[in-house]
Amino acid sequence: MSDLQMRRACRDDVAAIVRLLFDDELGRTREVLSDPLDAAYLAAFDAIEGDANQLLAVAAWRGAADIVGCLQVTFIPGLSHRGLWRGQIESVRVASSARGTGLGREMIAWAIEQCRQRDCGMVQLTSTASRTDARRFYETLGFEATHVGFKLDLRRS
Repeated sequence: MSDLQMRRACRDDVAAIVRLLFDDELGRTREVLSDPLDAAYLAAFDAIEGDANQLLAVAAWRGAADIVGCLQVTFIPGLSHRGLWRGQIESVRVASSARGTGLGREMIAWAIEQCRQRDCGMVQLTSTASRTDARRFYETLGFEATHVGFKLDLRRS
């Protein structure tokens, strides 16, 4: 898929990223599409952009203006495993119009390469348990479900 272009997201991309996040049944319950864009999204982008261990990226077909995918990589230093750095891939989204094209596979390969370039020794990700197709997809890429994840929603407690 040589016509894929991955790049660091810029502030002008935030509305397109929010549309991608909204473009599935779970996202529609969590995200807000509005014009103008909710200021919370821009504040979050500014925080991400200001953190050297964050990489928010977008995907587009080469020569096209439309963003068809996004993901975020967090580079995590740790003491465990003799100071191993980890790359955490999150918020992977592919536009519904581009699903099934191999775009997701290329995006994850690109994210893994970014982790290698930052000397990460491990790449990890999480996916909502109800996303069974996503789980199968990640397993085809060599990811293993080795841990059980837990979350505490502080907005509800």
